[in-house]
Amino acid sequence: QAQLVESGGGLVQAGGSLRLSCAASGRAFSTYRMGWVRQAPGKEREFVAAISRSGSSTYYGESVKGRFTTSRDNAKNTAYLQMNSLKPEDTAVYYCAADPKYSAREYYTPWDYWGQGTQVTVSS
Repeated sequence: QAQLVESGGGLVQAGGSLRLSCAASGRAFSTYRMGWVRQAPGKEREFVAAISRSGSSTYYGESVKGRFTTSRDNAKNTAYLQMNSLKPEDTAVYYCAADPKYSAREYYTPWDYWGQGTQVTVSS
């Protein structure tokens, strides 16, 4: 079982940047695909990004392509989400997710483990 803890959220002006981190403990980190999902008030959860176990493959939601980058450091048991050119519509709670079963490109499949979420607020 994996325990996930996100950090790095906060308040930023439009056009700014933030980097989220997701620290994992428990089962070997490199056996999980990792992902990021966000949820804005009154809206459904939205896929943001996913990364393969080795880190060689990444996938992004349409609304963040070209602005967000996900990466991982298996030696540090940590995944990252670098968010650039932030927009007010990026405001949401961002969740880190992990799963040992599916591939990263199958990001639409269920994720087994979730972090507690970190708030990102982008002011206009």
